[in-house]
Amino acid sequence: MERVSMEAAAEIRHGIMRVSRRMRAARSPEALSGNKLVVLGHLYRNGPASAGELAEAEGQRPQSLTRVFAELEADGLISRARAEQDRRQVVLTITEQGTDALRRDVGERDAWLAGALDGLTETERDVLLIAARLMERIAE
Repeated sequence: MERVSMEAAAEIRHGIMRVSRRMRAARSPEALSGNKLVVLGHLYRNGPASAGELAEAEGQRPQSLTRVFAELEADGLISRARAEQDRRQVVLTITEQGTDALRRDVGERDAWLAGALDGLTETERDVLLIAARLMERIAE
């Protein structure tokens, strides 16, 4: 199999980063912070988790998310409860309000991207859809 050149890798990275920055810029001023989105997204996709499990899965330290957890709980976006099996452990769960906030935030970025994709041909959109699926595989 042919090895990808560093130039090709850099060009792909650059494109991903530019689109990512544009999508962040399209968000409203009251949008959730990146870490809040990470926490809510993880809980939405994977269900309840302890702070340690969530931090490990997202490549962070639990201490770095302590304030984020507290703010999300204060805003009613997550709830904390004692684990059934081990009452010493606290489990975080996304609330209905948290799910709504996550959907609004994701919706803003999806709306921007849909508008940007309107300027492409059907073939170009199909190529990007294939690329998105490949990026998911790479991320796994």
